[in-house]
Amino acid sequence: MVWESIGILILDAAYPCIPGNVGNASTYPFPVRYHQVEGASIDRLLNQADPALVAPFIEGARKLQAEGVKAITGACGFMALFQREVAAAVEIPVLLSPLLQIPFIAHITGRPVGVITANASRLTPAHFAACGADPKVALHIAGMEDQPEFRSAILEEKGTLDSARIEEEIMTVAADLVQRHPRIGAILLECSDLPPYAQAIQAVTGRPVFDFNSMIRHVERACVACRYQGAM
Repeated sequence: MVWESIGILILDAAYPCIPGNVGNASTYPFPVRYHQVEGASIDRLLNQADPALVAPFIEGARKLQAEGVKAITGACGFMALFQREVAAAVEIPVLLSPLLQIPFIAHITGRPVGVITANASRLTPAHFAACGADPKVALHIAGMEDQPEFRSAILEEKGTLDSARIEEEIMTVAADLVQRHPRIGAILLECSDLPPYAQAIQAVTGRPVFDFNSMIRHVERACVACRYQGAM
């Protein structure tokens, strides 16, 4: 019997994954199963948006389904490009990108959504459309690509990561985002490397923060229902 309820497609990349990162299994209070998509580098996915990656993503999803997981997620929000194709290729829920939460966030806040991404210059309308985001929903986007530690540790894969420095960088980016767009009702983190800093982002913005982990936990609870106990 497979005990992992969530299968996670991860990139063919090399950088440290701290607790809170989708790539760190200790992030979750339930078991997860990883599958590395060979050849799916950061460059091919973010910079090239290579459509040929759809085949190995589908192959990985089918493998995870055959191994018995109950839902499949990703470990990079830019996997949104393949959401429709991968979901159509398997028989279990697929949630490749936290951008899928945009319609939900927009409905519950009734206000613009702030999006913090690994690279704002590479995030396109196609990514949002693939996740069902209404073009009428106001989105204010900020990127981490110009933050020195984040860029070198994650985007350039230098092999080490200074988490305290990245936390400072993202707090600055988040604070600037809401200062420029004070009507933002919530913050959505596109990148799987940013959830470890959700609490810090909330502290400086005063906004709800949605990310990969909020999405994964939501779907895991739907796929693995619990029996409630207590007094009446």
